[in-house]
Amino acid sequence: MSSPAELCLQPRPSELSLNAFIEHYGGIYEHSPWVAQAAWETGLTSAHDHPDALADVMGLQLQKAGSEQQIRVIQAHPDLAGKAALAGKLTQDSTSEQAGAGLDQCSPEEFARFEQLNADYKETFGFPFVIAVKGLDRHAILAAFAKRLGNDAATERKTAIEQIIRIARLRLRARATEPQQ
Repeated sequence: MSSPAELCLQPRPSELSLNAFIEHYGGIYEHSPWVAQAAWETGLTSAHDHPDALADVMGLQLQKAGSEQQIRVIQAHPDLAGKAALAGKLTQDSTSEQAGAGLDQCSPEEFARFEQLNADYKETFGFPFVIAVKGLDRHAILAAFAKRLGNDAATERKTAIEQIIRIARLRLRARATEPQQ
């Protein structure tokens, strides 16, 4: 398997118009195509055709955004094992990510625990709990959920943004292919 630096995004971001770039990469950040637009406007080069380089420039746009804009990006994320997931109303990326962590296989007790933690978290912070679930199972996610409820609001907003940037990086890596010769 190639390292992320050897992988290339198709279509190549550096070769796309703004509209085409947003069409292909605007969904990397959940319901927040402005992140892709801001990244494109920085001037993408062939270096950004690689997933980690594009992830870096996109992540920087989110980090540079004001707190209200960051909170809107956090709020665009679905609850983990929440009603939208049960109703099949998640984006394709979120559905795949949550299923990969086994959240679609929760017992009724685990669903109830997720529902309670989702409600407690939103009441405490005003936005949904966000975590990059790749490599985690539902037990590890529940433990992280409970632990992060003890954070202060500023720490938790920063943590959520870091997790969203990680999710975006993983999504870009998943879309990358071997470079064309």
